[in-house]
Amino acid sequence: QVQLVESGGGSVQPGGSLTLSCAASGRTESIYIVAWFRQAPGKEREFVADIDWTDGITAYVDSVKGRFTVSRDSAKNTVSLQMNSLKPEDTAVYYCAARRAIGTYEYWGQGTQVTVSS
Repeated sequence: QVQLVESGGGSVQPGGSLTLSCAASGRTESIYIVAWFRQAPGKEREFVADIDWTDGITAYVDSVKGRFTVSRDSAKNTVSLQMNSLKPEDTAVYYCAARRAIGTYEYWGQGTQVTVSS
C-alpha cells in the first residue's frame, strides 16, 4: 500500500503562484508514475501533469504547459507541482495520485483546494 498526502493549497489572486506538495509513504518502491489531477465544481476530474518516479520524465495537459512544473525529490519521496501565472479557471481541488507500472491510478490523496480569485 502507498499513502499520499497533499499540502500547499490555498487562495491566490490571478497571476499569482502556489506550490503543491505530495508526500508518499508506504511501499513507495512500487510507484511508477505520480500524477496531479484536479476537479472543479460541476466538472469531471481532469489530468494535469505527471512524472515518472524513476527517470523524471514529465507530461502536462495543454492548458497548463509553460505555467506549471512537476518535479520529484526521490530522497524525500515527494512530488511537487509549482503553479505560476494562475488563472481563475485553475480553481479546483487538486489530487495527487500514483500507479504502478501496469494498471490504473490506485492510490489517491485526500485533495487540496486551490482557489484563484480577485
